[in-house]
Amino acid sequence: MDIVSTRPGTNAVGECGASTLWRRAQVGCTSRPRRIQVSTSGAQAAAFFRDISQTRTVWWVRDDDGSPTPVSSSGRPAFPYWSSEARAQRAAQLWGPQFRAVSMPLDHWRSAALPDLAKDDFRVGINWSGQRLTGWDFTVDEVINRLTHALGEPPYDR
Repeated sequence: MDIVSTRPGTNAVGECGASTLWRRAQVGCTSRPRRIQVSTSGAQAAAFFRDISQTRTVWWVRDDDGSPTPVSSSGRPAFPYWSSEARAQRAAQLWGPQFRAVSMPLDHWRSAALPDLAKDDFRVGINWSGQRLTGWDFTVDEVINRLTHALGEPPYDR
């Protein structure tokens, strides 16, 4: 995503307002706005936990033979999940016509699917998006901690 700012006095890259004094020393002061690349993975992950805590549903993609488990950016296999049917359907379309979006109740995901993934040493992909289906992946314990927080439950200890 490109972010361009042209308003003086903001925290924008390339502007010379007082609020960007620390940036002036790093990049110099210029009156022309510059483009910077921003990852959306953090926003996608936040949306995942917010959405599933409200809908109590998790989505995944499969065909008749099972689900894709690509190697994530961490170098380990990951089982991706999405927070909405629309997000999962976009992933299914990218993987091919044989794939479909499938829902799972949050309680089942938490009590059965996540422990199985931990046992098999899989990471959990969260709301992967874009043409290459990229995004953050977490360990099962990290997912449980984030989910516990999103649900407003007491801290998870293991």
